[in-house]
Amino acid sequence: MRIGVVSDTHGDVGILKQVIAAAGPVDHWLHAGDYYQDGWRLAEITGLPLTGVAGNCDRTNAVRADEYVELAGKTIWLTHGHRHNVKYGISELVWWGRQYGASIVVFGHTHVPCNSWHDGILVFNPGSPGAPRGGSARSYGILEIREDGTVEGIIMEL
Repeated sequence: MRIGVVSDTHGDVGILKQVIAAAGPVDHWLHAGDYYQDGWRLAEITGLPLTGVAGNCDRTNAVRADEYVELAGKTIWLTHGHRHNVKYGISELVWWGRQYGASIVVFGHTHVPCNSWHDGILVFNPGSPGAPRGGSARSYGILEIREDGTVEGIIMEL
């Protein structure tokens, strides 16, 4: 299964279209917040399933701050990250991911890509395709869940 991952798009539909074109075929989209409506646009444009969450800039109750989705036998915890101190590290995400039984934790908020394994959990932030920070490039992510159950996170630069 190939999953497209994007976060912190901040209402830029042109950037979404660039991500869609660059990503190629995917089976599902994840949007990790900050302009959750962009996730809806992704689903509308591509006709693919989407799981999305609200970020700190969304200020809404229309979308949840956390989602849990099982894809290809893996539990993914999707959160924006602002409620988990991600600007100071990912230890809280790892701890909660373990509590939730997540195989993969996907977050945003920092606008900086992260693709690392901790305690058997993949912690993944696709960065931002329109407003990268920390010297990172404009980016999005791909998660590949293979038939043998292995998982690979890939940060893709635009």
